[in-house]
Amino acid sequence: MDVSNTLNRQFRNPSIPEAEAAHGAMLTAKLDRLRAAYAANRMPSVDWRRRQLARLETMLRNNIEEICVAIAADFGHRSHHETQLLELFPAITAIKHARRHVGGWMKPQRSWASMWFLPARNEIRPQPLGVVGIIVPWNYPILLAVSPLVAALAAGNRAFIKMSEFTPRTGKLFAALIETYFTHDEVLVENGGAEVARAFSALPFDHLLFTGSTAVGKLVMQAAAEHLTPVTLELGGKSPAVVGPDADLQSAVSRIMFGKCLNAGQTCIAPDYVLLPRGKEGEFISAARRFVSTHYPSLVNNADYTALVSQHHLSRLQSYLNEARAAGAAVCPLSDAGENLEATQKLAPTIVTGAGDDCRLLQEEIFGPILPLIAYDGLDSAISYINARPRPLALYYFGYDRRQIDQVLNETVAGGVSINETLLHISQEDLPFGGVGSSGMGAYHGKVGFDTFSKSKPIFHQSRFNGLAMFQPPFGKRFEALIKFLLK
Repeated sequence: MDVSNTLNRQFRNPSIPEAEAAHGAMLTAKLDRLRAAYAANRMPSVDWRRRQLARLETMLRNNIEEICVAIAADFGHRSHHETQLLELFPAITAIKHARRHVGGWMKPQRSWASMWFLPARNEIRPQPLGVVGIIVPWNYPILLAVSPLVAALAAGNRAFIKMSEFTPRTGKLFAALIETYFTHDEVLVENGGAEVARAFSALPFDHLLFTGSTAVGKLVMQAAAEHLTPVTLELGGKSPAVVGPDADLQSAVSRIMFGKCLNAGQTCIAPDYVLLPRGKEGEFISAARRFVSTHYPSLVNNADYTALVSQHHLSRLQSYLNEARAAGAAVCPLSDAGENLEATQKLAPTIVTGAGDDCRLLQEEIFGPILPLIAYDGLDSAISYINARPRPLALYYFGYDRRQIDQVLNETVAGGVSINETLLHISQEDLPFGGVGSSGMGAYHGKVGFDTFSKSKPIFHQSRFNGLAMFQPPFGKRFEALIKFLLK
């Protein structure tokens, strides 16, 4: 994700160790308070969990406008409608889903005992882990704080949340809202810079979930390893969109551009580049230009088109374009309005063709409204291109031939997939969401999130009458006959 290099340097270079130690002591005291609350109620009832979730839903519903205003201020401009669609709607949907199903998720599951140990019985009982740490990124600061919080509360845990310093107004608002709707021994929110993030990730949580860049994710995992804290890492990477040989190109372009333009491409699962049959590049660009002119006829004063989060982020993307152009790539802005965007912190949706493999556009996660096109001569070569690179967080395939769809699904590995669509697999509460390899580890959402933040405790119940005596010394002929039978 964006600013990963800057944050990576800050994370590695604790310039004020005394301040960091002070942050660590303060955070430890807060963690101890949450631990004490957990110790006083290690198995919260289903009613407790539903009340927590209901309170969280009320908090969001009662503060929609304030949340939209804070996020827009942090971005310089972000569409209120996008915030409602991309953050508040899926967050509230996740809460409602968890409230509806948490009673069933909590129930012990019967597991059959081996026939040799009957009439004993087995069960698997989910148990809260304790205190869950959540580190939130800047691109969707409400959704990516609330969604893991839903799973943590449904599982019966206390939660400690670190907001991103790159969205300070949203972080401050979220901390104030949590303080209003929850007690200090249920959920806590911390704001602050890289030194706070370092101290936070080093706390002995019972589970730590981090969403952000791969580079910083490695450092978070390294810090968590000191206490053997289990981690869920939701990272990023270069998520491909593959236009199949039989795809409806107009439909595919529309859905790819929809996924790329939302939040100005500042989405970890946005399509990062497109693989399409050779010779289709011009048709793709024409369709993409029509999409932009229809949905974003102007950019400067368009309330629906989001700005980039910082001047640093904008400069980084412009340097990518300059590098690609200097190397001979074709850079095609898709807006026909001819506007000067210098004062807006916005970047027009742009397609790049002919970029070399060593270009940063094809090496690093773009995280913005730039879309490289890469032509292929056969579906096998498109699959080989994907497999020669780190495993992506998301993969999108457009086409209707069942054999080709299955070939792509069977021969590639990705965190999640949408067929003939982009982004929407993340909104399915009954699908796990998570990365693989350099795009992350572990998953959450729905029941999988409940399981992530629970200990599935295996329990063996011995029967009053059992045959254990046959397996105890002194071992004699009866045992020898029995063990020979068992080892057949």
